[in-house]
Amino acid sequence: MPVAVHEERRIMDIRKYNEDAWDKKVIEESPWTLPVNQEQVAKAKKGQWSVILTPVKPVPDSWFPGFPDLTGCKILGLASGGGQQGPILAAAGATVTVFDNSPAQLAQDQLVADRDNLQITTVTGDMADLSCFDDASFDLIFHPVSNCFIEDPEPVWKEAFRVLKPGGSLLSGFMNPDYYVFDYQKIENEGLLEVRHPLPYSDLDHLTKSELSAQFKNGDPLEFSHTMDTLIGGQLAAGFQLTGFYEDRFDSELGDKVSEFMPVCFATRACKPV
Repeated sequence: MPVAVHEERRIMDIRKYNEDAWDKKVIEESPWTLPVNQEQVAKAKKGQWSVILTPVKPVPDSWFPGFPDLTGCKILGLASGGGQQGPILAAAGATVTVFDNSPAQLAQDQLVADRDNLQITTVTGDMADLSCFDDASFDLIFHPVSNCFIEDPEPVWKEAFRVLKPGGSLLSGFMNPDYYVFDYQKIENEGLLEVRHPLPYSDLDHLTKSELSAQFKNGDPLEFSHTMDTLIGGQLAAGFQLTGFYEDRFDSELGDKVSEFMPVCFATRACKPV
């Protein structure tokens, strides 16, 4: 059963905490903060490229308009800092804006842009608030797994719908909600998959006080699971039409026990009607 609501929930700024946590991940060289290399950018300029919304599986080529040449396509990389997807899309010809909560993650995109002479605009902000962008500003939004770091993704879908042009697409990755049902202390310490948490899950509500204190001490981001009603139903409620879907798992290099038994991530392609 969930533990009592911690005092931290009432007093902390979750967005600011996760901003700092991801800045720290850049210093620690987390795999999700390491920018692409010059060879990958050079290949993308020649039309040889792929990007991921989820841990391993490449996004289908058909999800991009005019693949592999994205010239003329205005793309918003939503909560996608880290110098991984934005530079590849820019090298493929797109006009790219990367929007992220972490200044250090955005600095990775700027690093690649400066190194490889790419045109990338970086903007710091909350993925649920795109008020700095006008209506119908983008042809495509690229939103890799990141909404697990906010409590409510439904404003993300509404804002994405607003800033997309009619006929535009939202490509999103998200965690399988069932991923969070397990006790990760048991997985890490004993290699056991033991059901512990009711869903939807929240680090702030379901970890014990000592576990949460350890998380704060380590500076690890706070995570939240969401229902499929919120993840897919929320996109439909915002006005999108779902046109693509796939599942993914972590590979053996990333060492995730749950992936041995079920998909841990999903990706969707949702279109704004013309």
